Amino acid sequence: MMSPSSMLSSHLHLPLHSSSSCSRLTTTFFPCFSPIRLATNKTNVMSLSLLSSIRASSSSSAHEISSCLPLPENRVVLGCGAACIDYLATVDSYPNPDDKIRSTSLKIQGGGNAGNALTCAARLGLNPRLISKVADDAQGKGILEELEADGVDTSFFVVSKEGNSPFTYVIVDKETKTRTCIHTPLDPPMMPNELPQSSLLSALESARLVYFDGRLYETALVIGKEATRRNIPILVDAEKKREGLDDLLNLANYVVCSARFPQEWTEAPSIPSALVSMLLRLPNVKFVIVTLGEDGCMMLERSINILNWKRWMWTAC
Repeated sequence: MMSPSSMLSSHLHLPLHSSSSCSRLTTTFFPCFSPIRLATNKTNVMSLSLLSSIRASSSSSAHEISSCLPLPENRVVLGCGAACIDYLATVDSYPNPDDKIRSTSLKIQGGGNAGNALTCAARLGLNPRLISKVADDAQGKGILEELEADGVDTSFFVVSKEGNSPFTYVIVDKETKTRTCIHTPLDPPMMPNELPQSSLLSALESARLVYFDGRLYETALVIGKEATRRNIPILVDAEKKREGLDDLLNLANYVVCSARFPQEWTEAPSIPSALVSMLLRLPNVKFVIVTLGEDGCMMLERSINILNWKRWMWTAC
């Protein structure tokens, strides 16, 4: 089974990190598509889209993996999306309205799906570049410093003299093993005219993959269209329905989804049927993955041309 992070390694021609910890594997077949595989291997299903709460703790394991992988000369990955500061407060149980409770621990670290994904890429030995925006405030400086310390190229960031950088309060509930996020967005938002054409072309130079998390969609769409023109594969991290996300999905070659997204986006009755529907509606997508927390992930890969499948269905009927 190919996980979202191992997909990145596969596209860059890196051998996959193997593990014997996979405890369960089930397979479901659909006509014209490769098997859907569901596994509970928590090592190999580390998703680029699920690193927000473990960014700091993932460093050692990522370096262990990257140290055993021979890396290609060209391993540039370009991302565009959210990079913020997370304030993670752990509590014994989520408070009721008007309660006053104490946290059992507090961590302050980088967050945002794009920031997390590119940090993961850097720790795997790749050369990530990130296009995003922060304000010239304490949070913004902290975001840039942490990314740069991890090896992420932040030279394409826009730094606003006014407004505020994005940040998120994260309440981690030990009792239910859930987290609640309260996000304060970037203000003012990033606009396409803040990314000059020269910077766009420079950012895309030698890139082997472009990653979008659905944020900053107007700028992302400009980048995506140019990446498509240059035949650079695009990975979209589909966490939830957002303005402009459909336009990015239509450009995508690979899609990684949160557990709820496939059914919310397709209105299908089940996750497997939702994945089939996504491949039918997104003809450029080679495979789609849905992450399922401690249950691992499910992946559906296109195996034959969709037009041939439609002809097969017509003949069968």
